[in-house]
Amino acid sequence: MAGKVRISILLGLYTLVASTYSIVTPIMEASDELWHYPMVKYVADHGSLPVQEPGVETPWRQEGSQAPLYYLLSAALTFWIDTSDADHVRWENPHADNGIIREDGNTNLIIHRPTEGVPWRGTVLAIHVVRFASVLMGAGAVYLTHRLVLELWPDRAGLAIAAAAITASNPMFCFITGSVNNDNLAMLTSAAAIWLLVRLVRHHSQQDALPRRVWWRDAAVLGITLGLGVLTKSQSMGLLLVTALAVTYVARRQRSRWHLLVGGFVTGGLVILIAGWWFLRNAILYDGDWAGIERFILILGYRVPPATLRQLWGERQGFMMAYWGLFGGVNLPLPGWIYAALNGALLVSVAGLVVGIGRRVVEGILSRARARSRSGLEPHDVQLLLVFLWPAIAFALWAVWARRTWSSQGRLVFSAISAWSTWMAVGLSQLMPRRWANVLPCAVGAFMLAVAAWSPFGVIAPAYRAPVLPAGVDPAPSHVLRANMGGQLRLLGYDVDNVSARPGESFRFALYWESLGEMDRNWSIFSHILDLELEVPVAVRDRYPGEGLMATSLMDPGTRWVDRYVVDLPETVYAPSDAVLEVGLYDVANGERPPIVIEQGEGVEVVANGLRFQPLRVEPRPGDLPNSVRINFEDKMALVGWEVDGRTAAPGESIYLVTYWESLSLLEEPYTVSAQVVDVDGRKAAQWDSWPGNTDTSGWYLGQQVEDERELSIGLDAPPGGYDLVLRVYCRETPETLRLLRTIDSDGRVLSIDRVVLGKVRIGR
Repeated sequence: MAGKVRISILLGLYTLVASTYSIVTPIMEASDELWHYPMVKYVADHGSLPVQEPGVETPWRQEGSQAPLYYLLSAALTFWIDTSDADHVRWENPHADNGIIREDGNTNLIIHRPTEGVPWRGTVLAIHVVRFASVLMGAGAVYLTHRLVLELWPDRAGLAIAAAAITASNPMFCFITGSVNNDNLAMLTSAAAIWLLVRLVRHHSQQDALPRRVWWRDAAVLGITLGLGVLTKSQSMGLLLVTALAVTYVARRQRSRWHLLVGGFVTGGLVILIAGWWFLRNAILYDGDWAGIERFILILGYRVPPATLRQLWGERQGFMMAYWGLFGGVNLPLPGWIYAALNGALLVSVAGLVVGIGRRVVEGILSRARARSRSGLEPHDVQLLLVFLWPAIAFALWAVWARRTWSSQGRLVFSAISAWSTWMAVGLSQLMPRRWANVLPCAVGAFMLAVAAWSPFGVIAPAYRAPVLPAGVDPAPSHVLRANMGGQLRLLGYDVDNVSARPGESFRFALYWESLGEMDRNWSIFSHILDLELEVPVAVRDRYPGEGLMATSLMDPGTRWVDRYVVDLPETVYAPSDAVLEVGLYDVANGERPPIVIEQGEGVEVVANGLRFQPLRVEPRPGDLPNSVRINFEDKMALVGWEVDGRTAAPGESIYLVTYWESLSLLEEPYTVSAQVVDVDGRKAAQWDSWPGNTDTSGWYLGQQVEDERELSIGLDAPPGGYDLVLRVYCRETPETLRLLRTIDSDGRVLSIDRVVLGKVRIGR
């Protein structure tokens, strides 16, 4: 009875916290909800599934290739709601930093209207209905985590609560289950399947066989559960391997081919009956792509080239952040110390598992009294193996997927979260005396619950709160100016945190604004760090007002707000150089800029409807070489410095480039460096390909540094404007093919496909 009370309390707390996420998180601001909900709407409106066509833009994008059960159920819950306002509600932010963590806002994926508030109507209501249904699915996964542990250790009620608490209190789990996402049903069906498999092994591995009708029933229930899981998410097919192992073990334990045949045909047959039509449909529609995966990736985008294991290991930090809590469009992180604490708890649990395994091995060797089953493994050993195998398979499937797509997110292994949480609780319990074994896992669960309860108000809500100044509060910028931008907005002043920065660092400032009247257009604000010598931007930050949250067509006249900016300089921006801050408005639809009139301010000028003020300085990095940098080309050679003599040139004139290279390994091939002057459309104004320093790289010794000078003659037909100075490194494998070297960071992650941009140059007449 006490156990039932505790799990009921835990489920109540989870439901409260997850429901809070579902209410506090603005609609379509959860991971991929921007595309998951349109899929629900399509099914509800048409009573059918969309046919995916790469190159055709749809609101549901790649999610239309997902297995359909979650969308079918969600459509059944919301078909009665009038969602004709969906296009009006789903107003995408054209500058959204989706998947990019920034310090200065712009995290919102859509522009939110006042009509999203209570009482919910139309599309907003439909989304919240599906969100609450998802919360209930999450509650089912929490309960099944509890049941899984009790099935493994019937006398460990405290451990069962601890494992369920670790699932229920995971901030990312609460966030995802409070959103429209097919992972929610996948977590529920997978948790049910692994619990049924563990239960199956215990019940049917006894020496006294149960009646055959029980085997038929259990095989049928398992088949239905697996079929529903496979029809929810293709990753659930990994459970079929676990099922095959469990059924084979029971059949061998009973020495019964009948168990094997019935288990295989009934369970497998029901999976095919429930989900087979989906795969047949895909094979017919998509030229044999029976799982729809290739069509999914064609729309989402391939990771080119595929990631190596070293690259995936280098992305472990982001993976773990998205396992514990990375909200919004994968762009709202928790405080760093929370990740450190949770990762520390995970490492402690791994150490505990190692200790527990070692203890069990030693006890088995010393006692020599452990009974052996006819199959060589006790049922409990097989149960543990199944619970280990499923998360291992889920992780392996994720790794295969992440090699082909940009998807290094820990939440993508949540289908096995009941098993992950079980092993974490078990590991933590191994480091305490049996009497106090549940103290540490329960403490970790309590800490996670506190974080999960705080995050909606401490992380999520502030990110979507526009920085509007309260009525009656006058702005107080450090630098006052008044610049009227086409009678639309007025820049009132600015603050600047730093007036100098090095390549790879940032300029930080704040702009104070006021709306002057009602507007029928949605203006974007551009902020450029403009190189004064070249008259071209070397760093930009464009977004809607209010740190991306405000649309000018929705503003009331007289609205005042403060925009914070963090504008990042590229690692290869030229230094030293003088720059200036340039700000203005433009219409993203056509690029039009309104005229600017300076009403107050000294040292301010308007050029091409851009307001220039606040001189800035790009300082060089310390080092013995000019523009000291370290750009690694596949661990073969590195660019360690560069300089340009004359960054402006007319057609027919030359730009003189010097680069400095270092050998990172003993090279077997001669590599060529291609230096190019390229415009925004990819047209080349100049190019020079040669061995670096005119030396064969296959003769370089390890650590050798080479200076390479070359003259880039500008073509006579090159139009005026700003150009990129580009480097490529390649070797000619055959007379017809080139192998381009890619750049990588210290963790082995690919930073670019085949080129490095070394700042800007300008061509004039």
